[in-house]
Amino acid sequence: MMQAFYWDCPRLEAKEFGWWNFINEKTAALGKVGFTALWLPPACKAANMGGMSMGYDPYDYYDLGDIDQKGSLPTWFGLRSELEALIKVAHQNKIQVYADMVLNHTNGADEQEKNLFDGQTRWTKYNPGSGKFARDWTCYHPSYFERWDGDTFDDMPDLCHHNPYVYGSLMEYCRWLIEDIGFDGLRYDFVKGYGGWMICAILERLYKKNGNTEFSPFGVGEYWDSDINITEWLSQTNAFSDNPVAAFDFPLRRRLKDLCDSYGFSLKSLTEKGTLVTDGKAECAVSFVENHDIFRADPIINDKMLAYAYILTHEGYPCVFWQDYYNNGLGREDNKNGIAALVKVHELYAAGSTGILYCDDDLYIMQRHGSASQKGLLFVLNNSGRWNGRMVYTQWAETKFTPEAFYGKNNTKIPQDKWTDGFGSGEFWAPPRGYVVYIAVDK
Repeated sequence: MMQAFYWDCPRLEAKEFGWWNFINEKTAALGKVGFTALWLPPACKAANMGGMSMGYDPYDYYDLGDIDQKGSLPTWFGLRSELEALIKVAHQNKIQVYADMVLNHTNGADEQEKNLFDGQTRWTKYNPGSGKFARDWTCYHPSYFERWDGDTFDDMPDLCHHNPYVYGSLMEYCRWLIEDIGFDGLRYDFVKGYGGWMICAILERLYKKNGNTEFSPFGVGEYWDSDINITEWLSQTNAFSDNPVAAFDFPLRRRLKDLCDSYGFSLKSLTEKGTLVTDGKAECAVSFVENHDIFRADPIINDKMLAYAYILTHEGYPCVFWQDYYNNGLGREDNKNGIAALVKVHELYAAGSTGILYCDDDLYIMQRHGSASQKGLLFVLNNSGRWNGRMVYTQWAETKFTPEAFYGKNNTKIPQDKWTDGFGSGEFWAPPRGYVVYIAVDK
């Protein structure tokens, strides 16, 4: 998937109130490269006056930029009609669209009122212009409906999901986004703040698409924590679900940052447990290199393509960051040295289980075993300052391999084709601080 935004992107790109149209212009090209989904920022009208907000402070869930309130008709990203046009064009290019769901909290209340549970006065009276999901103090914590809730977020009013009115309203909101607006999946913001049962209920529901076709949306949660705690959250949330939610692999991202930025990093660490991908949870893992939050606080500085090469060749559902692809010039759709070539490799070849063929501190070689429709690949990652390679035994005997994606630090030499013998053995190399993805082209 492509995370199709970054923090303050409308202002930094001079696309205020026009971000939906800007993405729309790129959508056909992204589909041609091989992207299959767009993750959009929160689409509803937020609390910030003038509409200029990234959307993580929602006010009116049903105002997608078609109601004049909070100082603006459009959201910071544009009009509802422009959002719906973007979704239509994405679908025409076989790309799904995921909505960013902020279900823990709201902001920008119209009035203060007393909470009768504890006697405190708070901003909890909401009269949204849509007339839908109006709220008062009973919709928030502290509440008679729930004795304990998860974390709060920046002191914004914290929704009480055990209130039947809140639960029913949020369920209907998700139905509306999927069935009426056209979203295909949901990214859940700050899932530490409320029970996983709420996400399970949303994803378990059968929705209708294109008339009467039953549809199960994709879902991924932002649980920023260790692999153990993320795995526990996944287990609790998916215990009774036929449509399990995924989670972002934050531990893997920390490891990939060390790969790129830490001198002396051992590639053996890439094989060790401690991430969703290496713990055998890849089917529930969304792998990523940067996102809108982490890029502002702790960005990867050096050789970021090494990290993208890992997530786009290994198991898991890889997510590419818009700012890296476009603003930082890593997309490189016209050659085999960028993210675009890796996306194509992922879609055409990256299937099946992973087999580590060789690994030491500076050299890592693995193969994806493939499937009926994707033949697999061979990946070489080199952490040293010189060309590096090794003879390994692969699953392909008497086969020619060609490099489909490659990169090396301060290196312009194109890797050579390789062959395996009758036993499947061959010698595979990668350039300094670089990688090569080899594809079997004949047998």
